[in-house]
Amino acid sequence: MDRFERLVALYRTRAAAGTPVKLDVLMDMEPIRGSHVVAFLIEVLRDGHESDEVRMYVVKRLRTRNGFILKGDRPLVAAAVGEVLADESNEQLRLEAALTLGDFTDVDGVLSRLALVSLARDESIDLRYAAFTSLERAGPTPDSIRHMQQFARDEALGDAARNVLAAWHLI
Repeated sequence: MDRFERLVALYRTRAAAGTPVKLDVLMDMEPIRGSHVVAFLIEVLRDGHESDEVRMYVVKRLRTRNGFILKGDRPLVAAAVGEVLADESNEQLRLEAALTLGDFTDVDGVLSRLALVSLARDESIDLRYAAFTSLERAGPTPDSIRHMQQFARDEALGDAARNVLAAWHLI
């Protein structure tokens, strides 16, 4: 049994021990790289019975700037983080998911999901703006331009969208 397998086993046997112990085990996994680690983190993230604190740690860990997500794992990570964004349970977790998706704007469906949240008037302005700024990170692609033009007509995001379009030299 290698180190990763031992840590997974420890995580699972310590499940009743609580959040601090689980976070310690997850932090011990940080130096380990590979698709198997990503798959385990996605499993933890998708577990709705897991504590918000653990899931928050995982969604932050899955940001691509952490440098361990392989190209082939990107769609899987984007889908799992997108599910968290769509889940209406924890606002802070959803906010982190929106920010994390900014690293995945090149993955199919991510821009649409971010745009949907950005335009949802029943969502908090913090969540809407986080989704907006993540979509902005895509740069001036045909899809992001179309979404920014939609946002330009929104009461809350209109000024910001027009500023982005101006920065992209489109107005």
